[in-house]
Order: sequence, then C-alpha cells, then structure tokens
Amino acid sequence: MSLNVRENRESHRYEAVDEAGAVSGFVEYVDHDDTRELVHAEVRDELEGQGVGSTLARGVLDAVLDAGVATRVTCPFLVSWVERHPEYAGQVVLG
Repeated sequence: MSLNVRENRESHRYEAVDEAGAVSGFVEYVDHDDTRELVHAEVRDELEGQGVGSTLARGVLDAVLDAGVATRVTCPFLVSWVERHPEYAGQVVLG
C-alpha cells in the first residue's frame, strides 16, 4: 500500500492518504505559540499492523521538523515510536 502524508490545516491534523484518496490514519495536533503538539494518532481498524502508523509517524515528524517547528509529542503511540527511532529523539520533546 502506497501512502502519502499530508497536512489538513482545517482539521488540525496530518493524514495518511492512499492512492484512491481515502484516509487510512491521522495525527491530530494543537499549536501553542511556537510549538506544535502531536496529541493523538489513529489508524483505521482494518489497517492496523500494516505499517500505516509507522508511515504516518515518520511522515508527520519529517514534515514538522523540515518546517523548523518546535515539536512536543504527547500521543502515547508517537512517544513509543520516537523512543524506538533515536534519529528523532533529540529533535522533539516527549511528554
């Protein structure tokens, strides 16, 4: 499955979208002054265990870090994901 991660500013979230345009999962965020807080991730039940969450996590983190936005990760799934991917650990605040 090929997914693209895009920001949906109106909904304050990033979405993993498949080739047909269907949303496979999303990460909600809240902006606080100069920091973007990643608060909740969700993947469609039927797609769990197929790498959607990891694709979404990497895509979201790359997007916010490439934009130079200070990032706090409070979503339990994303905290756990960052802890397993040390290349992101020093670039975001956990908790």
